[in-house]
Amino acid sequence: MPGHTRPHSILNIQKLSAVAIIAAGLHVAAARDVTFYVAPGGNDQWSGRKPRPGFLLRDGPFATVPRAVAAARAFRKRPQGTNARIIINLREGAYFLKEPLRLLPEDSGLVFTGPGTLSGGIRITNWWAGSINGRTALIASVPPGLVFHQLWVNGKRATPARHPNTNYFKIESVPDKTAAWQIGQSRFVYKAGDVAGWKDIDPQAKVVVMCRWVESHLPIAGIDPETRTLRFKKRAVFQLAPGDLWYMQGLMDVIDATGEWFLDSQKQTVYYLPREGESPENIVAIAPVLQQVLRIEGEPAKGRFVSDVSFQNVTFSHTEWNLPPAKEGPELESGGAAQAAVNVPGSVYAAGLRNSQFQGCTFRHLGAYGLELGIGCQDNVIAKCEFSDLAAGGLKIGEPAIRTGQEQTSGAEVRDSRFFDGGKAYHSAVGIWIGQSPNNTILRNEIHDFYYTGISIGWTWGYGRALATNNLVASNHVHHIGVLSNGDGPILSDMGGIYTLGMQPGTRIINNLWHDIAGLRYGGWGIYFDEGSSSILAASNIVYNTTHGGFHQHYGATNRVWNNVFAFARDHQLQRTRHEEHISFSFRTNIVVIDQGVFLGGNWHGHMDTGQNLFYDLRAGGGTNKTFAGQTLKDWQAMGNETNSIFADPMFRDLKNRDFNLDPKSPARALGFQPITTPLPR
Repeated sequence: MPGHTRPHSILNIQKLSAVAIIAAGLHVAAARDVTFYVAPGGNDQWSGRKPRPGFLLRDGPFATVPRAVAAARAFRKRPQGTNARIIINLREGAYFLKEPLRLLPEDSGLVFTGPGTLSGGIRITNWWAGSINGRTALIASVPPGLVFHQLWVNGKRATPARHPNTNYFKIESVPDKTAAWQIGQSRFVYKAGDVAGWKDIDPQAKVVVMCRWVESHLPIAGIDPETRTLRFKKRAVFQLAPGDLWYMQGLMDVIDATGEWFLDSQKQTVYYLPREGESPENIVAIAPVLQQVLRIEGEPAKGRFVSDVSFQNVTFSHTEWNLPPAKEGPELESGGAAQAAVNVPGSVYAAGLRNSQFQGCTFRHLGAYGLELGIGCQDNVIAKCEFSDLAAGGLKIGEPAIRTGQEQTSGAEVRDSRFFDGGKAYHSAVGIWIGQSPNNTILRNEIHDFYYTGISIGWTWGYGRALATNNLVASNHVHHIGVLSNGDGPILSDMGGIYTLGMQPGTRIINNLWHDIAGLRYGGWGIYFDEGSSSILAASNIVYNTTHGGFHQHYGATNRVWNNVFAFARDHQLQRTRHEEHISFSFRTNIVVIDQGVFLGGNWHGHMDTGQNLFYDLRAGGGTNKTFAGQTLKDWQAMGNETNSIFADPMFRDLKNRDFNLDPKSPARALGFQPITTPLPR
């Protein structure tokens, strides 16, 4: 193609060299391994050097993890402990922490092995049978002052009393008009029949309302049944509009479905409507107490790091997080974050963590993001881990702030892991979020069932300074984003399988599979280059079953979109929003297939490089035959677009069943298209 040299080798994912995972045997020159054991039924007065108690119960494992860490620190100070590799083995069971486990620079080199669970919760016990709202309930008292927003019963997340039980209401009208869409309101009018005139409103009661790409958590100030108005102690993140979706949580009056629970914070009593077979004698109920179960606290500004720490087959569970309570005053604060639930922390948080790993770990039943690699974390590995049942998202890498030197976060490798069943409370959270952080690798992961975006990279809007450069996203399978696999959603707009922001030279999105992505009002895209996204390569991806397009660029420069398959979008398959006085992107040797809608949406006039693409319309007669910005392909080419592109059957093996294996005789091959092997099963 004129003026371009196509680096075909970058499309062969077999040639990618991922960062090698840190071996379990850190410090190969260590004289010996020293293991401290922790087990249910242990005793912190014992030595911790035996995996189980002796016959006379005079020695055995520790009872608590902090005691084992303290023992490791003490052993390090002995002459024989200088070169020893210290392993803390968490035997099977849950370890309920009274405060987050804290690791400091002097804990560098520690190895934690599972299968034990670090829990930030407490057991709710002594249940009795009773009733609430005329329904059979299990009831228990909770410790004075304990307020929680999540509850797990027999290993499943219970549902805070919710109205409606399923699906969502729609706002009828909004009486207050704000000055700009970025400023939300503190009341709206609901539709007749949606809400009763409840008087007794618990302080924890709230409405969750979805607007644009975020949700707002709005504590209820009052309900006026005459005007059908809900009033709140906080304002929505963005300007509300008729038709926005909402639901209510935390009112005693609305607990009415199996698996729901309600905490009466005044009486310190929790009510739970049992599932089939559950009784006071057989339920294990855990409520969260801690916001974080583990804090790794290096001091990168002082050059003090926590390094070479390894977590293997450890589970992290039962954390809490909630927006700060509403403050009194004329100016109401926002009830959420402006994007990606970025204000929600990680249940496991690290600062200044270097050359460390989480291998085979589980982040499950959490009230926030799973893991956060914050300030100054570099060259860490997350491999073969599972992130699930998340109130927010899976993994945060970096920060919104731009850092310099040793305070920058970079070089994380996330591979062979699964992120799913997220956004349970903070719906706008994402599977993997990378902020101002370069040189990260996201490789061979599966991400699915989030209400917002699968992978988000960058935190600079426009062409200003940005650090999210040279990130690699390869061979991932991302699906059911916006719309869940159980059919719930979409509830938000403006999302992507992958979403990028700002200038990102060196960032590559290669050989991924993206599908079943849906936005509510707009914006269910597969690959989404948002504001200022520039110098990014998207190559050899397969994208299908989206609502608003397989590819969208809001605005940016010099992006390359090569050798991809974009198929079966609902409205339009490709979209460009803003025209600027530079080349927006190069769109070459792609295959684009539709069976409804049009090929192009938005503004496609000028300053783009397109050609050598194959287009195919499965509808009889090719649909309207005018699907290129209102033009036929021939007329569109006469205007200088799509040079050497063709309209032909690409000859995929089985399009109906989304099998995109290409026949050797496909006309796409003559255009330079290279067959794509999908990274994971469909």
